[in-house]
Amino acid sequence: MVSQLIFGILLLAALALVTRNARVIIRNIRMGRDEKRNDQPAKRLKTMLLVAFGQKKMFKRPFAALLHLFVYLGFCIINIEMLEIVIDGLFGTHRIFAGAGAFYAFLIGAFEWLAFSVLAGCVIFLARRNIARVRRFFGKEMTPWPRTDANLILVAEILLMVAFLTMNAADYKLQSLGAPHYTPGGSFPISSWLLPLLPDGAMALISIERFCWWFHIVGVLLFLNYLPYSKHLHILLAFPNTYFSNLKPQGRFTNMGKVTNEVKAMLDPSYTPEPSDASAHFGAKDVQDLTWKNLLEAYTCTECGRCTAVCPANITGKLLSPRKIMMDTRDRMVEVGENARKNNGFQDDGKALLGDYITREELWACTTCNACVEACPVNINPLEIIVEMRRYLVMEESGAPSSLNAMFGNVENNGAPWKYAQADRANWREG
Repeated sequence: MVSQLIFGILLLAALALVTRNARVIIRNIRMGRDEKRNDQPAKRLKTMLLVAFGQKKMFKRPFAALLHLFVYLGFCIINIEMLEIVIDGLFGTHRIFAGAGAFYAFLIGAFEWLAFSVLAGCVIFLARRNIARVRRFFGKEMTPWPRTDANLILVAEILLMVAFLTMNAADYKLQSLGAPHYTPGGSFPISSWLLPLLPDGAMALISIERFCWWFHIVGVLLFLNYLPYSKHLHILLAFPNTYFSNLKPQGRFTNMGKVTNEVKAMLDPSYTPEPSDASAHFGAKDVQDLTWKNLLEAYTCTECGRCTAVCPANITGKLLSPRKIMMDTRDRMVEVGENARKNNGFQDDGKALLGDYITREELWACTTCNACVEACPVNINPLEIIVEMRRYLVMEESGAPSSLNAMFGNVENNGAPWKYAQADRANWREG
């Protein structure tokens, strides 16, 4: 009863903390401007199934995609067993579903093979990061914490899988010894390899099995509550993020409502402008000026570096890194959200996403080629944030580079980007 009580308290505390963290994340995302992304539900569902569940875009790099698929499927499916662990922990039973016989044996055997694939995948991923040192895992924005975060998650998954397999091995040996409470059940194709490493005494085996059982369940609960502070939050948010993907052609820019109203009013004096927020900026200066979808994407970013690896500006040595754009947006969003929570509403802190996090040099280095959008495995769009911040620079601060200002002036005065008058456009034909 004591162990059941301890387990129940731990479970409730973990779920309460998960709920609290989820509310913080939702509240931060809702700081963004409204945007409608609920059209074409069938197409959105298909996109989510292909990109998030099917990991379609991951397979542009087949080796990494295959390893990721092993880890993804293994970790998700193995946690189906959490249902049995929770029931056993609350009611003091042991392998409550073992009565399912052959089907239960099939499930446990499948879980073991998946656990082995997760273990192998995580070891290879650790080697790629820390021994092979794949270039895209590094960069100016990849400070010690993001790199440590990735390693922590990989090590945690390895330890959880080792605990799972060791628990099964001790359980299997106790079953063969006929120990009370350890009724036969399950199939152990992988953990049976560990049997020679285990002691023969029943008490020692029970201690090992119980330690690994507690380590596994507590580890999963801690992992669940660590996710909101980690890039691995994409494990959960990749699904809504891909569902609410931009379904329009990637090269199509959005129009600003206030500008559209002005143009329509000039063309038609009888036009009645649509209501708009008069206090809203042209473009985006801080996270509150971005849409909720931009902020959801910032939380979803996996920091994998695929966007930065294909960015032509970054490849040629310019300051821009699309990954940094998303990481900066997330950091600023969390800061603004914490400010609003402490002060019962946001209090100006003298900082903004533009300038304090993302520089003008980074924004103007972008060629708007959409390579980063195409490369992202979960359909994140850094370009939307870049374009909105550029709009702010041009329309609120007149802060475009001199070359663009010259072009704007030529368009206004000559109706073309060039500096000569419209009447002289055909002069090239003479002679």
